[in-house]
Amino acid sequence: MIRNALIKRQRVIQKIRQFFEQQKVLEVQTLTLLNTPTSDVYIDSISSTVNIDIGMQSTQYLHTSPELEMKKLLAQGSGDIYQVCQVFRDNEYGERNSNEFTLLEYYRLGFDIHQLMDDMVSLLQVLGIKDKVQWFSYAQVFSQYADIDILNTDLDTLKIFAEKLGLSADFSWIEELQMLLFVHLVEPKLKELPLCFIYDYPKSQSALAKVEGQVVHRFELYLDGIEVANGYDELQTKSEYEQVFMHETAKRKQLGKFIPPVDVSFLSKLDNPLPQCAGVAIGINRLLTQIS
Repeated sequence: MIRNALIKRQRVIQKIRQFFEQQKVLEVQTLTLLNTPTSDVYIDSISSTVNIDIGMQSTQYLHTSPELEMKKLLAQGSGDIYQVCQVFRDNEYGERNSNEFTLLEYYRLGFDIHQLMDDMVSLLQVLGIKDKVQWFSYAQVFSQYADIDILNTDLDTLKIFAEKLGLSADFSWIEELQMLLFVHLVEPKLKELPLCFIYDYPKSQSALAKVEGQVVHRFELYLDGIEVANGYDELQTKSEYEQVFMHETAKRKQLGKFIPPVDVSFLSKLDNPLPQCAGVAIGINRLLTQIS
């Protein structure tokens, strides 16, 4: 059994590499051990103290994603790139979560999220996933499955919905309640759909994606109700990233979480903006469970 599982994983990785080679997307390998932890409010870095015995003690952080290191390459003219690597996250444990897992991350220049979703469909077909593809906006699935106008419903009203469902309403930020309601009201319905993309999330869930009006141009891929990928139309300018990092730092402080230093190494590469691109992170471990 274990050998079959290893062979399956090897073949999937081989097919991924062949897919990108045919499209002339370069494979890269970026640093795993970083000077700066993630600033993401909902993700925590794992730290390690290194070089103690040689008198050069410092704290380093295992990357939670290769995102910023890959964007450094994009800013320097790498062109389309991808990476398959192990990533590490603290305070992650459960049936679908782990402190360590394998991630495929890739970026396509000149793409928006719709072009990237189409590209992912081609990749999935190469991997043997050929189910009918369905696309829904975040607002559409909330309207269809929960009868909530999610883009025009405020925090207090969402708290009423949560309380009626017997869920906690003790949240300070609307995005937390949106995500909770999505998990309880929408995700169970997605199990009926073999392959679907949810796109254009509320701007409150922007992360590092571009915002337009009430929505942020990001998407998630679900296979049989399991979230497998998360993609963005990427921010491009230094000032945009600085604003996000400041916002995340303020929220981490409010939660009493560790406040990371600003990643000046990353920002220093953005004196010239990133090229227009869309990127996506795909969980290989979850993907493998969906491939026969």
